[in-house]
Amino acid sequence: MLDTVNRTEQALRGRERHVPRGVLTAHPLVLERAQGAEVWDVDGRRYLDFVGGIGVLNVGHNHPRVVAAVQEQLTKISHAAFQVAAYPPYLALAERLATLVGQGEAYKSVFFTSGAEAVENAVKIARGHTNRPAVIAFRGAFHGRTLLGTTLTGMSQPYKQNFGPFASEVFHVPFPNAYHGVTTEAALAALEECFATEIAPDRVAAILIEPVQGDGGFLPAPAGFLRALREITAKHGIVLILDEIQSGFGRTGTLFAYEHAGIRPDLVTVAKSLAGGLPLSGVVGKAEIMEAPLPGGLGGTYGGNALACAAALAVLDAFEQDGLLERGRVLGAAMEAGLRALAAKHPGIGDVRATGFMCAIEMVADPATRAPDAALAQRVIDAAREGGLLVIKCGVQRNVVRFLAPLVTTDAQLQEGLSILSAALERAGA
Repeated sequence: MLDTVNRTEQALRGRERHVPRGVLTAHPLVLERAQGAEVWDVDGRRYLDFVGGIGVLNVGHNHPRVVAAVQEQLTKISHAAFQVAAYPPYLALAERLATLVGQGEAYKSVFFTSGAEAVENAVKIARGHTNRPAVIAFRGAFHGRTLLGTTLTGMSQPYKQNFGPFASEVFHVPFPNAYHGVTTEAALAALEECFATEIAPDRVAAILIEPVQGDGGFLPAPAGFLRALREITAKHGIVLILDEIQSGFGRTGTLFAYEHAGIRPDLVTVAKSLAGGLPLSGVVGKAEIMEAPLPGGLGGTYGGNALACAAALAVLDAFEQDGLLERGRVLGAAMEAGLRALAAKHPGIGDVRATGFMCAIEMVADPATRAPDAALAQRVIDAAREGGLLVIKCGVQRNVVRFLAPLVTTDAQLQEGLSILSAALERAGA
């Protein structure tokens, strides 16, 4: 037993010596292998993974379609750089995503490596198309850790720290949050006030929004709010960018979360679960907007890597042929029911949020005042890990426990996860 314990301890000591503290690791674990909704650490201990590489593994760890596609592509070409020469997986994926988003309209696709790159390039495209400088984002938003991504992010800690000065011409307005009293009407009024007092709409290139805020607390934008934004942006010639990096690819019960509102954005940023664990991101948008940058204005050495594009095509095959969207809706309904049952027993759960299988609980110190309790959320997370369930937190106050289990999670695994969570809530004093 001593030798197995030392494997973890030795690895974590190496992490402390060689990796800076700025890269936060939520759990003191070192994982060795994974399959579906399960992972095993270097000591052989099994965990249910309801984090999914932070929303990257909607199709689960090592999905057979993804593994086979990458293995096959590896025998052909692993990397060429699309700026040098094109290759079939990139072209096929560009067409497929443009068709899925465009739904009969002319859309185009371009690929990068990280979600932050997708966001930065979406802003570049919008500015190039409109010849305007300003971007409006939302409080509580998360759009990446690059300079512009950090500026667009609507949280001060831990993301902004002392990293400024930040990019100019970025403005933040409230995001609707019914639990904390921010209505759709209030959020829209704040946007109009921003137009009147900070930046005129004819100087705004884009409005950037997550249809369901991810790191901000798994807050869904009301359908009426998204429809109103669609009308406002169309009226003023503003590009509407939907950040689907965490909410896309079946997480909310539809392929993209904006579908719940019945709108079509001008540009969509995609990443995370697009390629089943391989680093790939992209911008998919209306052809006339996407054509704004001149040749050489977009790109990246690894953007649209051949292996990652092959993996993404396999992910889309899984959605089209394996019933993953319907499975996600079934799992989401069961998860929401389980969380609401737990909330009825634990006053520390102030709110349950669920959009498809994108679920969370907000932990509070007092149900009456709804005061956030980040310490309680952390105790729940730690107790869940001790029981064999991996979850992480989010929210501006870091008091929200979020669940991103793969869409291939079995019924038995879901019930096991809820059982472990129930025991964790008890141990944490919720």
